[in-house]
Amino acid sequence: MLDGLAEWVITVVETLGYVGVAALVALENLFPPIPSEVVLPLAGFVAATGEASLPGMILAATIGSLTGAVILYTIAAAIGPHRLRRAVARHGRWLRIEVADLDRTEAWFDRRAGIAVLVCRCIPLIRSLISIPAGFRRMPIGPFLLYTALGSLVWNVLLVGAGYLLGEQWERVEAPLDLLQGLVIALIVAAIVWFVWARMLRPRLRRGG
Repeated sequence: MLDGLAEWVITVVETLGYVGVAALVALENLFPPIPSEVVLPLAGFVAATGEASLPGMILAATIGSLTGAVILYTIAAAIGPHRLRRAVARHGRWLRIEVADLDRTEAWFDRRAGIAVLVCRCIPLIRSLISIPAGFRRMPIGPFLLYTALGSLVWNVLLVGAGYLLGEQWERVEAPLDLLQGLVIALIVAAIVWFVWARMLRPRLRRGG
């Protein structure tokens, strides 16, 4: 399925150029299986062939990133912090999450919202998800757009630029990105394991003596 998706992405970029890149990057924020490691280096390769300009491809990718981020932000902001708080109060016990945990998380995000959005926009898998807590906390839209644009620009320059430099070998970008994505997945799994142990298993073992 992923191979077929990659072929479709290649067709869209080669056919629609700037518009295709912007649309695919926006969709990638909403539908992560769309592979940015294919879209962006391919955009760079298309620019290297002379069919588009390198700055134009980077700009199109950044516009797409902003569009997708704003959509997720808007959805999360519509749900709002109060609905999230009620959901945690009502159902959080099943995951051993309390309102106090939410308070601490929200306070941490409020203090570091700008740097969190900026850095996370450069991390695979997390890139699009950071728009959700920003929306829940209703982070001021101006700073959100600024930090999203800056982080996305860094990511897009690296990947589109790599595809431009590698030319017909643009697919070589995928290997190091797969390693980085694997590291991110490993860290996420480790965090989940730690959470399950600390919040669910260890308290039961203590109660059982």
